[in-house]
Amino acid sequence: MRLQEYQGKELFRRVGIPVADGKVAFSPPEAEEIARELGGPVVVKAQVLVGGRGKAGGIKLAQTPQEARAHAEAILNMTIKGERVRKVLVTRAVEIEREFYLSVTIDRAAKKPIVIFSAEGGMEIEELARTHPEKIVRFHVDPLLGLQAYQIRTALFQSDIAPTLMRPLSDVFFKLYQAFVQYRAQLVEINPLALSDGKLIAVDSKFIIDDDDVPVELQGWEEEELAGSPEERAAKQAGLQYVKLDGTIGIIGNGAGLVMATLDVVALKGGRPANFLDIGGGANAEVMKKALQIVCSDPNVRGLFINIFGGITRCDEVARGLVAAQRELGIRVPMVVRLTGTNEVEGRKILEAQGIIPVADMEEGAAEIVRQTS
Repeated sequence: MRLQEYQGKELFRRVGIPVADGKVAFSPPEAEEIARELGGPVVVKAQVLVGGRGKAGGIKLAQTPQEARAHAEAILNMTIKGERVRKVLVTRAVEIEREFYLSVTIDRAAKKPIVIFSAEGGMEIEELARTHPEKIVRFHVDPLLGLQAYQIRTALFQSDIAPTLMRPLSDVFFKLYQAFVQYRAQLVEINPLALSDGKLIAVDSKFIIDDDDVPVELQGWEEEELAGSPEERAAKQAGLQYVKLDGTIGIIGNGAGLVMATLDVVALKGGRPANFLDIGGGANAEVMKKALQIVCSDPNVRGLFINIFGGITRCDEVARGLVAAQRELGIRVPMVVRLTGTNEVEGRKILEAQGIIPVADMEEGAAEIVRQTS
C-alpha cells in the first residue's frame, strides 16, 4: 500500500517530523486559492505514485497565486509514467541550504529493519549510490531493542556531519523510525530532508505500508489513494501481488521469495526489472493471462522473464496459459520462461513450439532475457 506524498507528510506531522505547510487541490482555482492563503512562493506538485515527477514537469515553482493556477492547470492535464494526475499538492516553497537522504526499510535477508542515510540527498541519490557508495551509510536495527542513539551518532560521524546538526538530525532519525514501526511500514523515506534557515524539514515523502497489516486509523482513507498505479489496482482486483518498478524487464513468478530472488538475479546480470508480480501458488492459465496483461500494459517493458517453480502449480498448464495470452494479447516482446516442477518437460515443449524460450535455470534465464533486451 503506497501513499501519496501529501498522505505521507500527514503521517510525518503526526510523529513530529517538520513539513512545509500545504494543501491538496483538485482544480486550478483551488490551487490559486491555496497559494493565496499560504502567501509567498509556493510549489505545485503532482500527486502520483510514480517517481520522476520533477523531470516529467510535474513539480513547478510559482511566485504568485495566478502562476500557481497556471501550473496546476498544466499538471492536472498530465500523465506521468502511465498514471493520470488527478490532484496537486500546493505547498510553501522552501529555501534549501543543504539536502540529506534518510530512509528506513526492511532487509529481508537479514530479517531486520535497515536505516539508510546520506549527507547528499536529492534527485540524484540513485546515481550517488552507484558512483560513490561510500557516501551512503547503512546499519541494521534490532527489532527487539529498537533504534539506538549510538547507532545514529556513528552514522553521523561517518558522514562528517557538523556537531550543530547532530541533535536535530538524531531527532529526525528517531521520529522516522517511530513512523516506520507505528504505521507498519515496509519503507519510509525522506528525500530530500532539507536544511532551511537552520532547521530541518521533510520536503518529500515516500511511504509503503504492509497490505496485510494496515493500521486501523488508515483504513478509512480512500481506496484509490491506497491502491497504487493502474497496474497495481488491476493486480489487486485480480488477487495478484504487483509492485511497479522503473526498469524494462517484466518479472512474473509464483511465490514472493522466488520473485524477489528473480529481481536480484536479473539486476546482477545487468538488467533492470520493471515490476514485481507474484501469481501465488496453484496459478492456472487464466491467472497467467491476467498477469501478462498487467505487466505488458507498462509501455516500458521490452522483455518478459517468467520464473515458475512447480509443486501444486502444473507447468504444462502455465505454458498453455502463456501461449494463449501471447496470442490473445498480441505480445511481441521476447519471453524467457523458467519452468521447474510438475510436468516441466511437457511445459517446455509447448513453449518451444510457439517460439517462447524455455530455460531450466534461473541464472540462465536472467542472462538470456538481458541479452534479448539489450
